[in-house]
Amino acid sequence: MGQAKSQLTDEELQDYQDLTYFTKKEVLFAHQKFKALAPEKVGHNKNAKLPMSKILLFPELSVNPFGERICKIFSSSQDGDCTFEDFLDMMSVFSESAPKSVKAEHAFRIFDFDGDDMLGSSDLKQVINKLIGENKLSESDINMLVQNILEEADLDDDGALSFAEFEHIIDRSSDFLNSFQIRL
Repeated sequence: MGQAKSQLTDEELQDYQDLTYFTKKEVLFAHQKFKALAPEKVGHNKNAKLPMSKILLFPELSVNPFGERICKIFSSSQDGDCTFEDFLDMMSVFSESAPKSVKAEHAFRIFDFDGDDMLGSSDLKQVINKLIGENKLSESDINMLVQNILEEADLDDDGALSFAEFEHIIDRSSDFLNSFQIRL
């Protein structure tokens, strides 16, 4: 009595455990969190796809300046809508258990706004604007920041950061693992 029956089968739980950095218990907890975003939809259909607007109600995403971008990166559809599997993948990458290399790969994809596998000036400007939010900087200040980033991190002087150069920055950042986390 009192024990709620999960919508997920034992086989699905095992598969999710094998494919993520979560235990079966954490997968079930993630499913509860996903279901809580739209109980009327997920309660009747475990394969429901929630609109990005619902996913962004998740507290850690609602305050994250990259919330929409994160949804788009992890979504299996172009519009940023998420299935439970998309949500689980997202939460797994942002979990404490995910390795730094996986986190770095996804952070790079989140910051690569134009999808060209490089972080160019335009990508870096968008990252800066997302991070500063309402505290707008002048265009010249933003350009100076971008220039400083490239001078520091663009090891091959091609005017953009490759994934390897980005990873080098991550390796030197003592706070990256703590800042690239979402607790369930």
